[in-house]
Amino acid sequence: MSNTNTAKAEPRKLERADIEAIFKRSRFISAMNLEILEIDHGASRFSVRMPMSDNLERGAAGSGQFHGGAIASLIDVVGDFAIGMLVGGGVPTMNLRVDYLRPAMAPHVEAVAVVRKAGRSAAVVDIDVMSADGKLVAIGRGTYVPIAG
Repeated sequence: MSNTNTAKAEPRKLERADIEAIFKRSRFISAMNLEILEIDHGASRFSVRMPMSDNLERGAAGSGQFHGGAIASLIDVVGDFAIGMLVGGGVPTMNLRVDYLRPAMAPHVEAVAVVRKAGRSAAVVDIDVMSADGKLVAIGRGTYVPIAG
């Protein structure tokens, strides 16, 4: 009789340098100029700052208002890496919901993602986006496949 261990190995958790390297390799994510603020594996919490830039601005140049698409992209990326940091890489998005609460204004926004449930086939992540003055400007919820791809 064999004594085979069939336990699955824990995935390698991503650290700041790992995530920064992934952000840099992605042309889309690197264009967002994200700055990692917090990585908390124990609390399943990940947060970043996105500065205003010309390519993220809504309407006419100089409006100082972030485009809604930029906010939605931020929510998706931060939600993705909240679970991705736990499973070893970026993960596919199954569903994404965004509620815009007020205009998001320059100079930056910050997004905080918290994994609410990480199952074998789906992970649910809540994401809050705040303006530079700390006001909640958007909330999102993403559902992701928790398998690094």
